[in-house]
Parts: sequence; structure tokens; C-alpha cells
Amino acid sequence: MADAEDGRLFELSEKYLALQREAREFAASVRDIAERADEAGDIDPEMRKRLAASGIGSIMVPAEFGGRYERVDSLAVTLAREAFAAESAHLDSLLGMQGIGSYAISAGGSDAVRAEWLPAVGRLEAIAALALTEPDVGSDLKALSTTLVARDGDLVLNGRKSFITNAGDADFYCVLAREGESYSLVLVPATAHGVSVAKPHQIIAPHVLGDVVLDEVRVPESHRLGAPGKGFTLVLSTLATFRVSVAGAAVGLATAALEEAVRHAAGREQFGVNLARLGSVPGSLATSWTEIEMARALTYRAAEAAARDPLANLHLSSMAKVGATEIAGRVVDRSVQTMGRFGLVQGSKIERLYREARPMRIYEGSTEVILDSLAKQLVKGVTR
Repeated sequence: MADAEDGRLFELSEKYLALQREAREFAASVRDIAERADEAGDIDPEMRKRLAASGIGSIMVPAEFGGRYERVDSLAVTLAREAFAAESAHLDSLLGMQGIGSYAISAGGSDAVRAEWLPAVGRLEAIAALALTEPDVGSDLKALSTTLVARDGDLVLNGRKSFITNAGDADFYCVLAREGESYSLVLVPATAHGVSVAKPHQIIAPHVLGDVVLDEVRVPESHRLGAPGKGFTLVLSTLATFRVSVAGAAVGLATAALEEAVRHAAGREQFGVNLARLGSVPGSLATSWTEIEMARALTYRAAEAAARDPLANLHLSSMAKVGATEIAGRVVDRSVQTMGRFGLVQGSKIERLYREARPMRIYEGSTEVILDSLAKQLVKGVTR
């Protein structure tokens, strides 16, 4: 897989190739703490320290605020997440959420708010979070019940956000709330009076996750992100910029799973034959490789398009997210099957990858919800 790994199949420019090499080298350097971090329910302090020192977190904010590129670049984010997810889901999430959690500030924050928070996000001095879902609200965000009311020059929030990544460790939350008959987005510092965090759930692949409770939380009007009632515009811009990076992470995870299976199959004999040449194993390995390269090709194309115009190319990002995460699920399952009982060993890398692959098909838009949206777009284009 050498050609795919160095990017030549996709004509990446030297700017991107350099970042790809840097991200892979850094990801390999944290292999010694990956297993511990991937089982943690809070941000691993050593992982955070090393990522901050690497400077790679700066790709998540614009150059004006200490970022590496003029604006957040979807292809750069995708390449970094591909490299990180191959070694550690915790590292991948830590990087990814710095962008997902702060992008609304970049796009809709006041000059003062952006200057206060974005440089710290890029240096990982501040941990970001985006608070959308609620206990009874998932994909149907318009049904959310968290409220926002303007009162005496402040913004007052009440509600409960659920399954929020980085809850408890975040320094701020970008909160989507109902404001009258519309929806607005507000920056809420974690230290604001009335903000508390509960952790009633953990998922099969441990994650920094919790519920954020907002009880008469007051923040200045200046903490409003974007125009009143235009919260969904910023949420959509965030998805358009970062959804494709989930596909990158899925490609990285699938590649790592296949490498584990190939290493096992090449080094084991059964019935006097190398496992890599026995029965259905060759076909399984080759099918996984083929699917990974298909996913990588679409992911890179979609990421490059999103880097140019995120909203105009959201359909490509959505296709890549669905395609790559579904393929990752199949590849890791085949890899476990190839490794037999050794693929079932608790604490092994393949076991971690198996658990980590499953949530990818749900977060950042479940497969079914995305496919429904794509179908509507497809049919609308035909019936105009």
C-alpha cells in the first residue's frame, strides 16, 4: 500500500504531503500511550500535552488567530485525522473536536470573542465543544427544548444537552438553543454560573462524553455567534467543513485494521499453508484493500472540494462519510475474522479498532439520515 500511503495516487501538493508525513510521525510517537488514552473517559493529559507541543492543533483555527493556514482547510484536517485515527481514537477526537467545537466562533464570533478564544484553541490551552443533541433529541435538531432568552442585556439559557463530546473537560460550549420560533448559537464558558456536567453514559469505545446542564445560565450578548435565529446556518457550515474529516478517520482506522490482519495472516501457518494463501483469506484481504482505496479516493476528492467551498460540496462530504465509515465497519470485521481467536483478545489493537469503528456510522450524521438527505437532493435535481 506504499503508493496510497505517500499520497501519489491522489496528486497531493507538497503542502499536504508535508502535513501527512508530520501527522503520521506524530501519531506513531504517541503509540506508547494510545491504549491507555483510548480507554479514558476524560482527556488524557499526556496526550493533550504532546499534541499541543506538536503544533498540529493550529490547523483548526485561521492564520489570523495563530493557525497554520489562512482558513480552516478540510483536506488538511482530513489528512491529519486519517493519520491519528490509525493509532488512537482519543487523539483523533481530541484534534477533531478542537475544530468542530470552535468553528462557529471562527465563522460567527465577534472580533473580541475570536481573539479571546481561538488562539487558545489552536494551542490546546482551551478545549472546545459543540452542544447540539439533547436527551430526547438527536437527528431532529429542530425539536430541541433548550431555550435562549435575551434579558437585560444578557442571554439566558436553560436546558440539558446530552452525549456532548468533551463535556467536563471543555473550557467552552457552543450551544444551539431555541430562541422564540427560531434557533441561535451562543458561546457559553464552562465556568459560567449555572453550568454543570453529568456523565450518565459511556459508549462501547470509551469517549470523553457527558451531559451539559444549563440552569439560568447568563452570558453577555456579545457571546452570541452569528445573527439571532441563524444558529442552523453556523451548524451547517461546521458540518460542511468537518464531516468529510470523519471519512478520513474511518480510512485511517480501516487501514490500521487491515495491516493488523495482513501481519497476522502473513506470519501464521494453518494446515501446512501460510494463512494469507488459505481458503477465503486472500479474497478477504484483497477486498478490504480495494474498498479502502475506493474510500480514500472519494474522501480525498470530497475533502479537496470542501476545502474550496464547503457548503457547495456537502453532498460529496456526506457521500464520503457514509462510504468510508461503512467500509471501515466491514474491513475491521473481516480483519477480526481473519485473525480468528486472536482478533477477539481484549486489549489488543484490533479489538480497540473494532469497537471504535461502530460509532463512526452514527455520529456526525448517521448513515440512514445522510442517505435520506442525499436521496432528497438527488430527486429534487431530477424533478426541477
